[in-house]
Amino acid sequence: MQILLANPRGFCAGVIMAIDTVDQALKIVGAPLYVYHEIVHNRHVVDHFIKRGVTFVDTIDEVPEKGTVVFSAHGVSPAVRQRAQARGCTMIDATCPLVTKVHMEAIRYARQGYRILLIGHAGHDEVVGTVGEAPGAITIVESPDDVAKLDIDTDADNLVYLTQTTLSMDDANVIIEAIKKRFPNVKAPPSEDICYATTNRQHAVRVLAHQADLVIVVGSKNSSNSVRLTEIAENSGTRAVLVDDKSEIDRTWFEGVESVLVTAGASAPEYLVSEIVEMLKRDFGAELDEHTVTEEDMHFELPRSLRVLRQNATA
Repeated sequence: MQILLANPRGFCAGVIMAIDTVDQALKIVGAPLYVYHEIVHNRHVVDHFIKRGVTFVDTIDEVPEKGTVVFSAHGVSPAVRQRAQARGCTMIDATCPLVTKVHMEAIRYARQGYRILLIGHAGHDEVVGTVGEAPGAITIVESPDDVAKLDIDTDADNLVYLTQTTLSMDDANVIIEAIKKRFPNVKAPPSEDICYATTNRQHAVRVLAHQADLVIVVGSKNSSNSVRLTEIAENSGTRAVLVDDKSEIDRTWFEGVESVLVTAGASAPEYLVSEIVEMLKRDFGAELDEHTVTEEDMHFELPRSLRVLRQNATA
């Protein structure tokens, strides 16, 4: 059996920055440290930090007054920031800069009087945070059917669309085309909202999936980009499974399988991929063949709020 190992895969620059932020905050502040929502959508990353004294909360009121709270890579609404400030919390913002870009676009377009169609999944942390920037101006659109139901004049010239950063390009484009067809004057964002890492990992699967009999995507079930990778593989005609780690691998999947494509969502640690690869080598005599489809060199600096906290701690 042959293992096709997709590259790029796994951690993106935003995830690396967010995880490093929590790691550094623990070293500076110590436990308990609070994180608003999961720092990234991966069970292993979250469990790792829980063991080190991090408490993940769903509301700011769960953070003690004057406590230190880290905002996750998915971003938060202004209301969350205001509540944290009212409780005297020290805030460390680990929002991915690409998510922040969408927030800034939403704020700018709302101030200019635009009605904003936000293409994304209702209830996803990123979408909740973006809507919070201009709740009166934003309508969430999840499908072409939602576009057909919109109560907006078809000749509207004050309409703009934005997208969740972790969507499938294919899915987003279907919705965008539906929007453009119904609203010919709709304005597009100045640059693509779907992040480079999401796009690159999806492209690698599109290029490689047809060469495999089975695709294994490493990632958690609540990771939007991991789920999208699985869907893209299946849409290419190759059977695909989404697993958190090697414990979820079923040996019966490999009956008659000669080649397996292995990839990982942007929030999945590389060691989980390595463990699966080593298991396939050991149990099936698989040979490894790494395929680089796109080179990545993106890097994000740690948040300024963390740097200030470090300076104050050493002053």
